[in-house]
Amino acid sequence: MLVLALLCAQAAAASAGDAGDAGGPLVLHYRAECRLMHAGDVTVRYYREPGTNPTWRAELELSTRGFAAALYKVDNRYSVVFDDGFCAASYDYHVHERSKRRQIRVRFQDPAGKASYVEYDPVKDKVVETRQIDVPDCVHDELAALARLRTMNVGPPSSVQLPVSNGKKAALARVEAQRKERVETPSGVYEAIRYEAFLFKNVLYRRNARLFVWLTDDERRLPVQIRIQMPFFIGTVTLELAGQQPEEAT
Repeated sequence: MLVLALLCAQAAAASAGDAGDAGGPLVLHYRAECRLMHAGDVTVRYYREPGTNPTWRAELELSTRGFAAALYKVDNRYSVVFDDGFCAASYDYHVHERSKRRQIRVRFQDPAGKASYVEYDPVKDKVVETRQIDVPDCVHDELAALARLRTMNVGPPSSVQLPVSNGKKAALARVEAQRKERVETPSGVYEAIRYEAFLFKNVLYRRNARLFVWLTDDERRLPVQIRIQMPFFIGTVTLELAGQQPEEAT
């Protein structure tokens, strides 16, 4: 669930710039389904921090629901700060998965050209992992990378490469625009472009999985669906846009 919590919010942050420029935060609500069950809820808040540099903050909350929560209780929180160029400055990740507790902190460009990763176990009151890696002058976490993608004119059958890092590894990840599709979600029916972000299979994460994101095929580039395909014994997780605040004008 650690990887899922990060990835399910990638494209969500990509849609929020317009609302942030208008002065208020954008809040996106997603419903997670796995094996035809309501498995969880994801909420993403994205806003500008006035008078600061970096100026943007995206926050994620991920919680399992119903039977999924009975099997595997998750209550995770993630927050990233980045600038107008989508260059990440830092992220903080609070993990609560069953009895597991972790507090993860990553700082980029401190010192310059480095990402510093610290993972702390609050139950045992000890640092369990530290790491420092080389990164480009401007690197994105997953949220900032998809926020940048939203501003780019990438339609099928083209692709783009973006520098991404989770603090433990850095990679030049390919994002491929595959085809146009109609997507039906609890919030409506949308004409969208399906993208595949190649972050798994030892690119940024070792897990054998595929990540797909659907952005509306219009000027909003609204992320309306996210899907993570994993091996059969784990299953496929699909997140569908259930609502947003402020609401879109009709």
